[in-house]
Amino acid sequence: MNPPQTDSPTDSSQAQPWHSLPPEAVLEAVQTNPEGLSDAEARVRLERHGPNVLQRVSGESPLTLLWRQINNPLIWVLLASAGLAIALGKVADGLIVLAVVVLNTLIGFVQEFRAGKAIEALTQMVPENATVLRGGRKVTVPSAELVPGDVVLLASGDKVPADVRLLAERNLQVEEAALTGESLPTEKNVAPVPASAGVGDRTSMAFGGTHVTYGTGTAVVVATGGATELGRISQLLSEAVDLQTPLTKAIGVIGRYLTIAILVISVVLMGVGLLRGYGIAESLMAALTLAVAAIPEGLPAIVTIALAIGVQYMASRRAIIRKLPAVETLGSTTVICTDKTGTLTRNEMTVQALWTPSGTYTLSGVGYAPLGELRRDAQKLDSPPEDARELLVAGALCNDASVREKNGVSELTGDPTEGALLVAAAKAGLKVEELRARHPRVDAIPFESENQFMATLNEDGQGGRELILKGAPEVVLRRCVLHDGIDADKVLGEVERLASRGMRVLAVASKSLPASHGALRNEDAAGGFRLLGLQGMIDPPREEAINAVRACHTAGITVKMITGDHAKTAEAIGAQLGILEGRRAVTGAELAALDDTRLREVAMSSNVFARVAPEHKLRLVRALQKEGQVVAMTGDGVNDAPALKQANIGVAMGITGTAVSKESADIILTDDNFASIAAAVEEGRRVYDNLIKSLAFVLPTNLGLALILIVGVGFFPILRVAGEREPLLAMLPTQLLWINLVATVALALPLAFEAREPNLMQRMPRHPDAPVLSGFVVMRTVMVAVLMCAGATGLFLWEYNAEVGRLGHELALSEAQTMAVTTVIMFQIFYLLNCRSLRDSFFRIGVFSNPFVYLGIAMLVLLQLGFIYLPFMQAVFNTAPLSLEALGLCALVGAIVLPVISVEKWLRSRRAQDDRGAGTRHPLRLPRRATAE
Repeated sequence: MNPPQTDSPTDSSQAQPWHSLPPEAVLEAVQTNPEGLSDAEARVRLERHGPNVLQRVSGESPLTLLWRQINNPLIWVLLASAGLAIALGKVADGLIVLAVVVLNTLIGFVQEFRAGKAIEALTQMVPENATVLRGGRKVTVPSAELVPGDVVLLASGDKVPADVRLLAERNLQVEEAALTGESLPTEKNVAPVPASAGVGDRTSMAFGGTHVTYGTGTAVVVATGGATELGRISQLLSEAVDLQTPLTKAIGVIGRYLTIAILVISVVLMGVGLLRGYGIAESLMAALTLAVAAIPEGLPAIVTIALAIGVQYMASRRAIIRKLPAVETLGSTTVICTDKTGTLTRNEMTVQALWTPSGTYTLSGVGYAPLGELRRDAQKLDSPPEDARELLVAGALCNDASVREKNGVSELTGDPTEGALLVAAAKAGLKVEELRARHPRVDAIPFESENQFMATLNEDGQGGRELILKGAPEVVLRRCVLHDGIDADKVLGEVERLASRGMRVLAVASKSLPASHGALRNEDAAGGFRLLGLQGMIDPPREEAINAVRACHTAGITVKMITGDHAKTAEAIGAQLGILEGRRAVTGAELAALDDTRLREVAMSSNVFARVAPEHKLRLVRALQKEGQVVAMTGDGVNDAPALKQANIGVAMGITGTAVSKESADIILTDDNFASIAAAVEEGRRVYDNLIKSLAFVLPTNLGLALILIVGVGFFPILRVAGEREPLLAMLPTQLLWINLVATVALALPLAFEAREPNLMQRMPRHPDAPVLSGFVVMRTVMVAVLMCAGATGLFLWEYNAEVGRLGHELALSEAQTMAVTTVIMFQIFYLLNCRSLRDSFFRIGVFSNPFVYLGIAMLVLLQLGFIYLPFMQAVFNTAPLSLEALGLCALVGAIVLPVISVEKWLRSRRAQDDRGAGTRHPLRLPRRATAE
């Protein structure tokens, strides 16, 4: 019976001492019953109480984000430069420098604030579900839709979705560290406790945000959202987004060294100016101008934006990034340790074979739709024989799953293995719901990985009770009394035969108990069972997983399958996926017997591990890491959390994963598909590529501008104009700032959107300790900077000397400086095209694969035309209009960078081919790949 629809629980429910009331009184107070609310009443209460969510607390205040933009050594140098410029009477120059600092700070602040919000929003995309009773039906609903009065079902690995009062429990233990700080699980029971008991002593309650570590329970929701205990201290659950990644830290180190170098060179340059006859003011301005030229003001913003864009792209490929450093680490991954079920396979278990002591049967059809036939010796059976019927009935009763039709599609609630047992019974013509009604469950021993079996006590329909046991064949057989010429060797031989066909095999047994038998104990399942038979089922590999495994191997990434299934099953599936490669599976028992040294050898040489317990995963991860591997590990259970945390990249399942596994992971897959891991690795490589491209683009500009200034101060003549000495410089400080600011905003940012390069997944993984400023980046920076300096200074001198006699010093200088700036801009435009790929021609990656590049170039051209021709821009930046011939000459000189870099790419490509021919390998490459070649 459903609860009344007109009344509702009191809004002050949190004030009630729920832990001190008996279950019946709690049900009455929240106006519900053990069958749960009706759907209509749940909707009414959801409108009244609101969604069951906590208000997220931002990890960092806007002021903290703003201060981080300012508290940068490069910014302090700029601020000092602005202050000195104003003190020296160069007020306009100083104010422009200050304006650039303010603008850059705002850009960094806005982008980092938006990036944090984007990542926070993506984290919230991960669904959290709860299993509830609605009108007596077991359904799965989003946790946010829970309301007071809902009856929820709890099991090991679940996150408690709200504050609940226990109605029934079976060996229930809950870890409450989020509330009490106590890491050891608390044993729960139904009995009321004193009203004065503290949160940690309220054993009849389970609180939202805590985790079930053992057993099962049924409970009624008494508080949701902000009314829960956790709602009162919700700051404990705030997930501050950490935008400080290894790469941004490396950029910070580069910034500090760059600051020191700039200060040293500026002092030296000031000394050179004084020695050449510059005045103190002119020498100081030269030093300040150098600082302005050499500082890459927009680099931090570029890094943050590129990473945030990568997170968004990964989300579109069904990989939710919870921790931003994972974006970078993905590019270094050398080993992926993955579950089999649901990740490499479809997670649609289908029973295909039945074995009983009396005969063998087959079932046709796949998936959870009850479409198929029971056959014996290829003959269809209209009804199951007694031995097959007993086996199928027992599998359906010792079962917590349910399969229902919804919009013409069969939907499973519960474990896929148990779902397959229900569908097998339905295919044989058995009515599962009728069976469960005729043989109601009295008690159960839930499945735990340590036991590897489940047992239920059911009414047998004849006045007695039947204890049904299902689980791993080895475990069940030890508890059975065999007869009729059937021995353990024969049964295990049948298990091997089925497993060799890629099937997972479950054994089912039963024994009779008197009607007076009550609650189950583990001793009840110790022995005396009659073996009913075996059910063999298969979970076919995903087609996309087969392709993804092949792509990973091509990318130098080893895929290792770790499963709790039988060794023969694992080997069969591993062979289909291309993972096994002729080797046999290593079992968990074998792993447990190995010392650490031998384990490292086995972890490196074997790719399929079967019958593995969760604790073995942790040892495998550590063993691989000690061998220098960068490990991505998938997991979905509560016991997988240590391995997920230990791995370089923890990957949790968004659909089947428990709350504990999701909170321990760096990445959550929204589709539980291995192909999404491969896609995330590919995306991680793309993000890192684009960051290096941005560095390779930005740094030559800054070094080139610094060289232009150094050459001017060190070698250009000092002129005497109107009786005063005036240094001849190719650019003014304001013009240098124009180049830096325009280049960063208009040209560098589009590189963050650059498409994946064609050979991205044919490369070996990047070494995690590889320096950001590699020898290649340094060499490219120096080469392009020298070209830029030579082109800009050469054109400046040529134009000034050609026009000074006709126009006079002031106009000729403005025109020559405008040409120098325009030449650098042209260098940047053509060099940007080269930076779209650091290895190949941009024709190979697709001329129009990144339209943002051309949008950036178009914006820059328009801004530069305004810089040259608009009167107010001429007044601010001291520029002069240029003729079409002069513009063409600037473009021609700037285009020199195209053939030079193309030749450099060709030479590096030839050298890389020679290295590959000589057998050069990535230092982290696994022996498996070497032998395969």
